[in-house]
Amino acid sequence: MTPAEFAARLRSRERILGYWSVLDAPVATERIARLGYDYVCLDAQHGLLGYAGLLSSLTAIDAGGASVGLVRVEANDPTPIGRALDAGAAGVIVPLVDSAEDAAKAVSASRYPPVGRRSYGPMRSGLRIGPAPAEAHAATVVIAMIETPEGLAAVEEICATPGLDGVYVGPSDLRLAVGGAHVADRSVDAEFEAAVRKVCDAAKTAGIAAGIHTPDGATAAARLAQGYTFASVASDVVHLENTARAHLAAARGEETR
Repeated sequence: MTPAEFAARLRSRERILGYWSVLDAPVATERIARLGYDYVCLDAQHGLLGYAGLLSSLTAIDAGGASVGLVRVEANDPTPIGRALDAGAAGVIVPLVDSAEDAAKAVSASRYPPVGRRSYGPMRSGLRIGPAPAEAHAATVVIAMIETPEGLAAVEEICATPGLDGVYVGPSDLRLAVGGAHVADRSVDAEFEAAVRKVCDAAKTAGIAAGIHTPDGATAAARLAQGYTFASVASDVVHLENTARAHLAAARGEETR
């Protein structure tokens, strides 16, 4: 899939499935990118990738051939957004978007003048995205995370931001945002599910994509059935740990927990 094809599908609110990567392990990332996920998202905010790892992993995703590479940048700032896009990302997921003003800032950082304020220096991305600004804009997506009390309160205004392609729920932070004592606090399940529905409905009303992070494929399927248009599955480090634990238990003749 090309970045332009991916962008068109996302903007059309087609169902899309992705995988989440936090490890600086390009060979493993390339293998994941061969499996058929529509995208692999590299986590530059909480993940273990520096810029060199980001660049190598984006190259590995392209080598895999089946997925496009997205990046969750570390901040809503022109520098990390521009560097991720220059390295070849087909789009960015921007954290801690609390207002329509924040969303507009993210959009501006991902678009060249006169549309935005992205500095021109596409480096690797110019090989396959653009390089003309209008072509780059058509093939590059920008997605705002909804994960704070402020972002949830302003979600309708955020979704209406011109140029924003989608919103993305960070469930751990969102559970804390609705009053959870920790990210697995079941006592706020009702509030959390209401928030998840609110984000989905706001995106639908605005006609933009609605995404969410999920712990497994079954949950991803359930969220897509609920009305979300794209979902990310777990992460490489979680699957590595879970699989290693299961094999150890099997070798010992123990039941997995």
